[in-house]
Amino acid sequence: MDDVAEFVQQRPRLFAIAYRMLGEASEAEDVLQDAYLRWSGRAAVETPAAWLTTVVTNLCINRLTSARVRRERYVGPWLPEPVATGNDPQEAVELKDTVSLGFLVLLEKLTPPERAVFVLREAFGYTHRDSADVLGVDEAHARQLYHRALARIGNARRRFEARPADGTKLVEGFIAATVDGDVKGLEAILTEDAAIWADGGGKAIAAREPIFGRANAAHYLAGLAAGPRASTARLSVAEVNNAPAVLVHEFGELTAVLVPELRGTTITTIRAILNPDKLAYLRSQLG
Repeated sequence: MDDVAEFVQQRPRLFAIAYRMLGEASEAEDVLQDAYLRWSGRAAVETPAAWLTTVVTNLCINRLTSARVRRERYVGPWLPEPVATGNDPQEAVELKDTVSLGFLVLLEKLTPPERAVFVLREAFGYTHRDSADVLGVDEAHARQLYHRALARIGNARRRFEARPADGTKLVEGFIAATVDGDVKGLEAILTEDAAIWADGGGKAIAAREPIFGRANAAHYLAGLAAGPRASTARLSVAEVNNAPAVLVHEFGELTAVLVPELRGTTITTIRAILNPDKLAYLRSQLG
């Protein structure tokens, strides 16, 4: 297999690693470009997959270090970039819970090395020995990084391990209640501790502080239906980050993505991405 064909074959897996590491699809693409330049200029390697995984993971670790500074200065809440999922049968095995938007937010609690070891083990089944080889540390240190990650995340990760069978129906009900401005209908769907996080990045109109509580969230959502832009908005359901999400189009252009976090037959959190820069990758996927 020639160099280009080898890289193309590895690319979906490498992107999956980079996206989980960074939470940004555009940054993950940049990492893959850097990795390809190194790949094309390398000497012969015995195991291309291992070599490329090592390069991509360490490039991500370097980027995460500088990304933390940018995210601390970010205007309003920072959320990961959404990606469309569910269309590639080969990729579906790897996606699962570790690509959910809520899970990627949870990974922000980890240091870059902790995140690397955790992602490699949880999403791709790497052993501690394999992770140690990727990071260039001994096995005991890789094991320690993994256990630190588990301690930081705690039991919160369990929220993303299962997806309700009727999730799409629930999200469709959420859309109907929102469009109708039905406060009581929204309160019936939202949990008591519901929260809304909106990422406008200073480039789109969005709440700069999270909205907490069932009543506050319901009234906020109902208020959107009465806003001046409501008449031009078209809402639909699509699979985003392995979950049913709401796509908002205005005059044919994607302007927002709302990703509800589901718990049984209710919604506990809504993450809304409105920053146009963060919607660019999803727009390219949707065509």
